Amino acid sequence: MNTPPGTPWLTVQTGSAPLLLCMPHTGTDIPAELEQDFVSPWLARRDTDWWIDRLYAFAGPLGASVVRTGISRSVIDMNRDPSGASLYPGQPTTELCPTTTFDGEPLYRDARVPAPAEIQRRRARYFEPYHRAVAEQIARLRRTHPRVVVYDCHSIRSQIPRLFPGTLPNFNIGTFSGASCDAQLTRAVEKACDAGGWSHITDGRFKGGYTTRHYGRPDEGVHAVQMELACRSYLREPAVPDASNWPVPWSAAEAQPLQAILERVLQACLRFALHGH
Repeated sequence: MNTPPGTPWLTVQTGSAPLLLCMPHTGTDIPAELEQDFVSPWLARRDTDWWIDRLYAFAGPLGASVVRTGISRSVIDMNRDPSGASLYPGQPTTELCPTTTFDGEPLYRDARVPAPAEIQRRRARYFEPYHRAVAEQIARLRRTHPRVVVYDCHSIRSQIPRLFPGTLPNFNIGTFSGASCDAQLTRAVEKACDAGGWSHITDGRFKGGYTTRHYGRPDEGVHAVQMELACRSYLREPAVPDASNWPVPWSAAEAQPLQAILERVLQACLRFALHGH
């Protein structure tokens, strides 16, 4: 595992297998100069994809590569279109530099919402180095493999009425409506999810973010899929998260059943990358 020069918040783990895991939302770092701009540090970190790096810790021994940012998504979201275009037109979502939480609460104190010049500064300092690292890993793996799978790792609270009705399925597979990967990969991931007997859906509320849509080029040998996990699948999710109960501490015992299924999912991704089925 290494940290590219000038980016202490970015970690890159290089493997030889044709599988790259991206972790754009596991970070909790808020630069000191920005801390006072937010309503509260807890609120700014609440929508983190909690413990995803630990959940997928088994990926390294499989030979997978991993690109992970330590920067909080509230500072800048590595999985949003940098042009500012909405990933889900007509539906509630958050921006490149989010101004609200998933529940619609303001993130910033009055008059401290980032201006266009500040958004550009954060984009140059954080967003572009992160995606440069992703692109470099894809290019490196493609030099030795005819197919590479980019697997974008996410999680979210099971119930967020502003974003979706009811309770989210355990596994939410995003393929940009089939455009970001071969249908055989989609079926292989779905079959692996079936092994646990838990609920799953493909291209439901979450069809894949910027990473999946930008890097998924099946005709060029790069197949991208997003996995959005409902948090209850690996931790004891409170009905109403507050500063006293969220985030729930990491528990290896709680996560183990899901990890067993996720290992099957990544093995399916590897088989597809290596053999095409």
